[in-house]
Amino acid sequence: MQDASIDDKSESRLYIGNLDLRITEAALLKMFSPYGKIISEDFLWHTRGPKRGEPRGFAFIQYSTKEEAELAKEKMHGRFACGRPLVVRLAGEKCLLETADKSTKAASEGHKMLLIGGGGGGGAMGQTSRTAKIAAIKNKLKSLEEESSRTKKQKQSENIC
Repeated sequence: MQDASIDDKSESRLYIGNLDLRITEAALLKMFSPYGKIISEDFLWHTRGPKRGEPRGFAFIQYSTKEEAELAKEKMHGRFACGRPLVVRLAGEKCLLETADKSTKAASEGHKMLLIGGGGGGGAMGQTSRTAKIAAIKNKLKSLEEESSRTKKQKQSENIC
C-alpha cells in the first residue's frame, strides 16, 4: 500500500528548475496555482557556504492530482520567467534530452580515446580526432543558439518578469 502512495506522490509532484534568483516563493505559487490545487511546495535555499540564504534556483510543487501536475508541466515548461525558460518535469522523471545524452556519450568516448591513444605514436590521428570533436561541439553550440533564439521569439509575448 505504501508503495502506491509514493508512486502517486511522484506522479503529481513537479520539479521546477532554471528559476531566476529574483523569483520568490509567492511568485512561484502564483504562476503555478491556475493549473490545480497545490498541496505542498518546496522552494530550495542554500543552507551553508557563501550563498547561504539565497535561492538555489529550483523548487518542487505537489499537486492534488496527477492530471493537474501534467497540465502544469505542459503549460509551464519552456515558459519564460524573468528572461529564463523554466524547466518543468515530473519529479520522478530523469531529465534525458536525446541530443544532450548523445553529445555526452560522444564526448566521453572521445575522452577515452585520447586517454588510451594519448602517448607516443598516434599524434596525427589524435589531432584529427580532436579537430573533428571541436567542429562537432561548435556545430552543437550553433544549433543550440539558433534553437534558443527561435524559442525566445516564440515565447517573448509570454514573458513573466
